[in-house]
Amino acid sequence: MGGGLVGGHGPKGLASSPAEKRAAAKAIQDHIESQTRKAGARADEETAAAVKAFGARDGDGWLTSAALRKAHETWGGQVKNLMDRLGAEKDALGSTNTVLTSTDLAVGSTVRQMSALDRY
Repeated sequence: MGGGLVGGHGPKGLASSPAEKRAAAKAIQDHIESQTRKAGARADEETAAAVKAFGARDGDGWLTSAALRKAHETWGGQVKNLMDRLGAEKDALGSTNTVLTSTDLAVGSTVRQMSALDRY
């Protein structure tokens, strides 16, 4: 066997059983999403204060204020993209078993269709 396969069940460490997939989806839901959201929001207050502080100088504000605001908007977009990706991965892990089971049942019923030889 080549290509990192272990016992023909995929790469070593790959969660492939229904229980492992449910556990991975639960970890995303219970821990990873909330911690990512918290980490993403952590910079909000401090960045807003810095934007305000730099904006209060010299009337129109410093270029630093506008740059910080733009960087913070970019950060927010990246956090949103990451949260969307985590949600998609969680949903995919949850639906994989359904998709694979449905596919297995469909293939099984097609393979077991009555053959002309069955009548003999």
